[in-house]
Amino acid sequence: MRPDVSSVDFHFDPLCPYAYQTSKWIRSVREQNGLDISWRFFSLEEINRVEGKKHPWERDWTFGWSLMRIGALLRRTSMGDLDRWYERIGRALHEEGLRPHRPEVARELLVELGLDPGLVDESIADTTTNDEVLADHQRVVDAAGYGVPTLFFGEHCLFGPVLVDPPDGAAALRLWDAVTAWVEFPDLFELQQPKTREMEQRITRVFEPYLNARDWVSINRGEEIAFTEDGFQRVGPADRDRSEDS
Repeated sequence: MRPDVSSVDFHFDPLCPYAYQTSKWIRSVREQNGLDISWRFFSLEEINRVEGKKHPWERDWTFGWSLMRIGALLRRTSMGDLDRWYERIGRALHEEGLRPHRPEVARELLVELGLDPGLVDESIADTTTNDEVLADHQRVVDAAGYGVPTLFFGEHCLFGPVLVDPPDGAAALRLWDAVTAWVEFPDLFELQQPKTREMEQRITRVFEPYLNARDWVSINRGEEIAFTEDGFQRVGPADRDRSEDS
């Protein structure tokens, strides 16, 4: 029997450009079919943490984790406010090239949304926001997940879809039907389109605002990856010495 797909838990890290693209698609789906989206967290900082480095919850402020702590406060009273928060910080970083991961910018965006800029400091002071972000993160890890976007239909976990230039309108619904068809087949594990050099170059162009605004490097399964005009390039292991980088 096909599980219910009228609702979905969408796990995201606000710093992930792929998850942001997928969130645009799933919002288009919601507009057309009334899908119930529950926004959940996942930390690329934690999953890619180098041994010996601090966990994100051991720092007062740390990029994506801290933005999700603000989101945790918002979600306690309104999933809709978390929805608006993720959309705004995602658009700021991934389309406008702003730096919402800096506290002063986060405050400005909260004001823009009609929300209290004091939530930045409140989220830092309230250590239970760490617990909420970590619980969402751990759910994905316990399901053998490793990144975002990750979707849950009940307890059925899917990684993806990984999108650039997400479809809207009728095309968005066709993709939704294709994605949710997977839920019917528990022994279907992977279907992937390899990225050619030309595809990697196009992705790099789409991600340009994000690449210009980020204050971190990109890590993929233990490897530092550079987005270049020639496509993706392996730089070295995630724990390499960067002290002499220009």
